[in-house]
Amino acid sequence: MELFKKLRLIGPGFVVAATGLGAGDLVAAAVSGASLGGQIIWAVVFGALIKFALNEGLARWQLSTGDSVLQGWQAHLPRWVNAYFLIYLFLWAFLVGAALMAACGLAANALLPQLSITSWAVLHSLLAVLLVLFGRYSVFESAMKVLILLMFVTVMAALASLDLSGINLRQTFFIDDAVHSHGNMVLAVIGGVGGSVTLLCYGYWMREKGWQTSTALPLARVDLIVAYTITALFGIGTMLLAAKAAPATVQGNQILIAMADELGRTLSPMFREVFLLGVWAAVFSSMLGVWQGVPYLFADILAARNKAESHSAATDKKSWAYRSFLGYLALPPMLLLLLGKPVWLVMLYAVTGAFFMPFLALTLLYLNNRIIAKTQRFGIASNILIALALIVFGFLSLQSLFN
Repeated sequence: MELFKKLRLIGPGFVVAATGLGAGDLVAAAVSGASLGGQIIWAVVFGALIKFALNEGLARWQLSTGDSVLQGWQAHLPRWVNAYFLIYLFLWAFLVGAALMAACGLAANALLPQLSITSWAVLHSLLAVLLVLFGRYSVFESAMKVLILLMFVTVMAALASLDLSGINLRQTFFIDDAVHSHGNMVLAVIGGVGGSVTLLCYGYWMREKGWQTSTALPLARVDLIVAYTITALFGIGTMLLAAKAAPATVQGNQILIAMADELGRTLSPMFREVFLLGVWAAVFSSMLGVWQGVPYLFADILAARNKAESHSAATDKKSWAYRSFLGYLALPPMLLLLLGKPVWLVMLYAVTGAFFMPFLALTLLYLNNRIIAKTQRFGIASNILIALALIVFGFLSLQSLFN
């Protein structure tokens, strides 16, 4: 009975799950499924597990201290840390904003080709701005729940309609030569599950929900368990669908369109539209979550630098800091839709961003083992999972810099 009561109260986890499941996660799962079938399902589960551990660490810190992680960095780490993150945040927002617009445009154009991909991309960005500016958090959370339910149900419905007898799921537990030869793909799946910078937004969504003290930590854990279970199941479903319906020669966002076309031929034309609707829900929910949550990070950095400001300044959607960064997310990245991604910008993004996830893991190990009250500190399991996250993302960081 207590569990069902908690399930009725949860919500921010659905938001972080829907935000983290963007086009990149779908493409990584689809490409790996097309190449390796169900052999690296374990990578999806492992990725969801370590992202859960990172998010639980963020929630633990904030609910125990009352400070966001960014405020914790400001108070307990060298001053350059927030400056580094601010630079990275601007680069990340510019490139990810453009990628989300392009993905939304592609998905909408595949459903309704009357408008071009660019036109759909611009319309989605502007619609997200309006929903963020004029919608209450409760409306935003409900919309995200509907979108994540839509994308989950569409993938599971298509999966239930396919003959999966040719996929040997027992191979999931064995790492053979084929998996070894696709090591980069395995790491991409692990790293892609559940987002990166958007993990930090969970703290602001907890505040919007009214979760303020350590008494809410058990509820936050249930919230995150549900969220990352859905994330893992969605990733596994996409991977298995791709194993049956994706051509191994197609890469990038186009693999999702190719999967939809194949489902339409294999099952019925209706399944093409249903799957594309699920893809659209996945990418638009990611855009909506980024547009709503990431401006809080910019506002929080400015509030943390001005110690006289209260914590509420970091979560004021009417502040100039929040609204100006929302405008930065929604408008300038449109230029990349026309110009492509300049090589120097991509390189700078790679250099500044390579260290974010291992840095986040390292700071959580420090803050949650040394700074917070002893009764709230990490246990053995949490330390092991965060250490694994540090190792995995550290390796990914070196790979991105030297490949």
